Amino acid sequence: MAVAEPKVLWTPSEERIERATLTRYMRWLGEKHGLGFEGYHDLWRWSVFDLEAFWRSIVDFCGVRFAEGGDRVLGSEAMPGAAWFPGSRVSYAEHVFAGKDPSALAIQHASESRELASLSWGELRSETAAIASGLRALGVGAGDRVAAYMPNIPETVASFLACASIGAVWSSAAPEFGARSVIDRFAQIEPKVLLAIDGYRYAGKDFDRSELVSRIAGEIPSLEKVVRLGYLDGSGWEDGFLGSSEALEFAALPFDHPLWVLYSSGTTGLPKPIVHGQGGILLEQLKKAHLHLDAQAGDRMFWFTTTGWMMWNFIVGMLLSDASIVLFDGNPGHPGMDRLWDLAADSRMTTFGTSAAFVAACMKDGVRPGSGRDLSALKAVGSTGSPLAPEGFQWVYDQLGADTWLFSTSGGTDLCTAFVGGVPTLPVYLGELQARSLGASVEAWDPDGKPLIDEVGELVITRPMPSMPLFFWGDSEGERYRDSYFSVYPGIWRHGDWIEITHRQTAVIYGRSDSTINRGGVRMGTSEIYRAVLAVDDVVDALVVDVPREGSDWMPLFVVLREGASLDEGLEREIKRRVREDCSPRHVPDEIRQIDEVPRTLSGKVLEVPVKRILMGTPVDQAASRESLANPKALDFFVELGGESQPPRGS
Repeated sequence: MAVAEPKVLWTPSEERIERATLTRYMRWLGEKHGLGFEGYHDLWRWSVFDLEAFWRSIVDFCGVRFAEGGDRVLGSEAMPGAAWFPGSRVSYAEHVFAGKDPSALAIQHASESRELASLSWGELRSETAAIASGLRALGVGAGDRVAAYMPNIPETVASFLACASIGAVWSSAAPEFGARSVIDRFAQIEPKVLLAIDGYRYAGKDFDRSELVSRIAGEIPSLEKVVRLGYLDGSGWEDGFLGSSEALEFAALPFDHPLWVLYSSGTTGLPKPIVHGQGGILLEQLKKAHLHLDAQAGDRMFWFTTTGWMMWNFIVGMLLSDASIVLFDGNPGHPGMDRLWDLAADSRMTTFGTSAAFVAACMKDGVRPGSGRDLSALKAVGSTGSPLAPEGFQWVYDQLGADTWLFSTSGGTDLCTAFVGGVPTLPVYLGELQARSLGASVEAWDPDGKPLIDEVGELVITRPMPSMPLFFWGDSEGERYRDSYFSVYPGIWRHGDWIEITHRQTAVIYGRSDSTINRGGVRMGTSEIYRAVLAVDDVVDALVVDVPREGSDWMPLFVVLREGASLDEGLEREIKRRVREDCSPRHVPDEIRQIDEVPRTLSGKVLEVPVKRILMGTPVDQAASRESLANPKALDFFVELGGESQPPRGS
């Protein structure tokens, strides 16, 4: 029997398709190169078949300027080790500022301690020049590392652009990171300078970071200077740091010169220091901004993030377009879950980027974004971080209207992009990501390396992308890099997610493949189980793991309940019924336990694998780094449970 097609939630209007930069790009390919395509999916196939022609077209269409070279696109196609635009020189920061009207809007910003304000391109350029001058005076040059312990504010954006203009290598951590988590990250890359705030405000409370910054500085021997920014007290950069704001110079750097270092979540062992290149990130972000997010003049782009998540780097990359960006620092749920929707109205935001967890929290809290506020400027909503449940899709359209373009995306810190996600000219199906991104040869593979359609498989990337990591810092032989992505399918990037590519070329993400639950030969991603469990009204969050036990595995489900609810027999029966009917009888949990909160990383990811390891008896300090967590005390429950010799079995 044929499977019913999912509901179409949105179809772009002819006007919207006509206005899209993607449409203009496809016409340009026809006029310039004689290339004709039947539609987006035909274009995608060309983009991954003829990599050199595609990425050359991005260079030409987006006006990339090489200081040297640029004639040769791909020196080697090997993975790892692909060589993009060998011998060329380029500047990321130069492209950010190129052609910008000094009086035009660049950034809007707000926080728990600051009202909504704005920064023009002229002001951003002056601030960037002054910071760059200050860094050069401290002896910072190309290749030196600059670490930033700063929040999501304009000064941080300007500091990053200053580093990029010099050729210094940027790396940032959010102020809510604890000292050990920061040291574990920054000490690996041996920074020369640390930029750090005095403190920050979160959920209405002030947190002084002065002593913690001193501790961090004391444990990183390479540091020559700590530059402090008075953020909490409003005093600004310390006296004597800022230099001249008159001229901003751009170093011409090799295409593969390091731009920044990002980090894996660090839930086990030291976080992996992932190095991306100036040119590779430039090309990828130009592609995403123009063709996938359709960022155009007058647009105001927002994504809720901290500086410790790749989405900060991603939203800053939108400055490569003619759009402006909106920043927010603080708790998105304080004083209520409608805080960011107020920001959307006040800033006249056109794209609202968030996470699936935020959408779910708004649903549970009964938030009505369009009630009592003007969101008429809002055209699009983006979601990432974890799979967005179909109910989340429907909620967005119920609350924001049928004209809203909702794009759920999936990618990762590893490539600092989404390689499956939004396409402004395609329809949106309930619960599905619209398409694979241009230039991203994404497939679902079975264990034997055969591609699958309409079946769940390992997410792989079969051909190189410019924003793949150059290397891991300190991994001189590349062993850790190869083991992370290329050990399962040699020469093929294995990302670690389960994905389904449908016959319509849409995609569904089912969560991490290393946390998939196999019960009696039936494999299921945890996201499917969460969808069923969270459909129960009294459940607000959940975590499920499958723990090996002698004789038979133990599959406990841990739930966070709505205030006032209790885990009685009736609620347990309802949860199990939903899992049995929506997932499979084999995935009904052996036991359900109530917890206060689900442990999550600072970027909001559920700690399934570390919790599983703790319940298997692994010491907590080996299973997870507490300081990489948003709520480290949430692990205590599992540590205590892991110490029980025989966890009780349910029905």
